[in-house]
Amino acid sequence: MALKNVIGIDHAVVMVKDLDKAAENYRQLGFTVSPRGTHSAHMGTGNYTIMFDPDYMELLGVLVATEHNAPARAFVERHGEGIERIAFTAIDSAAGAEEIRARGLTPIGPTDFERPVTLPDGTISAAKFRTFMWPTAEAPGGVRIFACQHKTRETVWIPELMRHANAARRIKQTLIATPEPAKEAAHLARLIDREAKTDADGAATVPSGGDRADFVYLTLDQLAKRYPGVPLNGLSERGGAALVLISGDLAATERALGSAAVRSGAGICVPPAKANGTLLAFVAG
Repeated sequence: MALKNVIGIDHAVVMVKDLDKAAENYRQLGFTVSPRGTHSAHMGTGNYTIMFDPDYMELLGVLVATEHNAPARAFVERHGEGIERIAFTAIDSAAGAEEIRARGLTPIGPTDFERPVTLPDGTISAAKFRTFMWPTAEAPGGVRIFACQHKTRETVWIPELMRHANAARRIKQTLIATPEPAKEAAHLARLIDREAKTDADGAATVPSGGDRADFVYLTLDQLAKRYPGVPLNGLSERGGAALVLISGDLAATERALGSAAVRSGAGICVPPAKANGTLLAFVAG
């Protein structure tokens, strides 16, 4: 039976080494980037968000080493920059944590936290969240998963931040590289009570729930065949590899991306070396 308190992908977390440089890089790629947020001293991290509808991307960096961010630091040391974890939307994080506990998994949390937010009119408010994580060891394809309950959606989904020069509208797929796509997809499907299906090229897709983006597990060879001509330098054979983004206007996408754009099939891509370790593939809506 599907989880009642957890629905599909909420946001993708891209770990970066230099938070401010990463934000500027994404601005140069035509994204509207939020003001910088700073998390609690316990978390020791800061972020910038790139808001879509109904999901978003988060650029996350470690500002001060803490016990809490040790897994994130280990990820960067091991893999470099890239997609480190994926969040689901939680309707109720406390109830969601109990749902996975009833399935024999020990949740981390739920944990309440907040960060200051500068609103478009210059006033300061707060974005407040309650999250829980699946056990750290339960990371299909090397990507951790957690659920995020937004207690103040109005301070996160701000209309001015949701318009992008590159016409990005939402996430269609999260692509995770692995030598064993079927095995990793089955692992995720078990964790979130969904069914995996095999794609024509041997990759494996797991719907995340609702109308949200799908997870796709595939080998680096399969990824290269899906996006011919796109250099994949820097991607690990196991871990978050790419985000497929729906564009409202591919001509605008190509103009905004400038020299970073690589045409591949029916889409326009940014190689991972130019997007902080994440292949970005823009496709028509």
